[in-house]
Amino acid sequence: MSRVLNVAVIGLGIGKAHIAEGYAKHPDKFRVLTLCDLDTKRLAAVGDEFGVPRRTASFDAVLGMADIDVVDVCTPPALHVPQTLAALAAGKHAICEKPLAGSLAEVDKLIAAQRKAKCRIMPVFQYRFGNGLQRAKRIIELGLAGKPYLATVETAWKRTAAYYAVPWRGKWQTELGGVLVTHAIHSHDILTYLMGPIASVFARTATRVNAIEVEDCAVASLEMKSGALVSLAATLGSQREISRLRLCFEHVTFESSLEPYRPGDDPWAITPASPEAEARIAKALEDWRFVPSRYEGLLASYHAAIVVDGPLPVTLGDARQSLELVTALMHSAETGLAVALPIGKHHAKYRNWRPRARTARPRRPGQRAAGRR
Repeated sequence: MSRVLNVAVIGLGIGKAHIAEGYAKHPDKFRVLTLCDLDTKRLAAVGDEFGVPRRTASFDAVLGMADIDVVDVCTPPALHVPQTLAALAAGKHAICEKPLAGSLAEVDKLIAAQRKAKCRIMPVFQYRFGNGLQRAKRIIELGLAGKPYLATVETAWKRTAAYYAVPWRGKWQTELGGVLVTHAIHSHDILTYLMGPIASVFARTATRVNAIEVEDCAVASLEMKSGALVSLAATLGSQREISRLRLCFEHVTFESSLEPYRPGDDPWAITPASPEAEARIAKALEDWRFVPSRYEGLLASYHAAIVVDGPLPVTLGDARQSLELVTALMHSAETGLAVALPIGKHHAKYRNWRPRARTARPRRPGQRAAGRR
């Protein structure tokens, strides 16, 4: 019988999805013992729905519970780093929603803390999981895709004023960014998961859809370390919501489904360049076993890693790579210059990626940032 991990979920917005799609799908692996949320009505409703015995508004009380193995941090972004560090210090494993941190300096602080701790931190990138995406990953890992040529990544979602009525959203201080930090970060993580590290970035951002501080439209041009070229486009003003990835390799082209919130799921179109490539790919997938999507797939893999002390399905290194891209995108959009990666401690945005011209006040939709032409 496998070890059952006792979990406390902190924050029941996205945290409810962690329970419904993840922990509840694996009752042989996880037991959600505690919920923590400041909204007493939501706390009671989610607790009753999933039969969770303990409910509290005190994060400190959760840290004092000796039988909790995992603290799952699903709070607003500005709380992620202090709460994750506190969980680690209390001897708990930590799972943390994106964005993991508000700067590369904070990510490096988490990496340093984990080196000294007995427990580990797993950032959340649930969109890596799904049967279509994972089959593409297998083909690439086996070297069957060949040289990467070019990719296009689109995140076209819709967010209205009602979404931004939640007080912490749309503000640099509390959300830490807009479409690049909260929404397109998923597809951009998939890009590097499949195509490898980035060499340089050129970007433009704008706030055109909602009256908020942070960006809600962005485009970027990337050069990968492999030499492949990539275009990114992201908006929160699309009337039809899609997430789309198209990755062109020497021997195969991959195209994701258009499902905005399950881009890893089937159908993924896998188009070989030749009958020979098709035969090699078919051979590689003969023993394929279905991979569940989102939190179900992520948490199954996480449990296996914790129980045998194996590699986590998402690491702090993965989160750093993701937030390094965010930092480069923000710096390029602010300066109008291409930004080379990696980004180290002496970079101007290492401790804070927020564009200086955009921190003063919200702008009207369509208004340009000060100082930009």
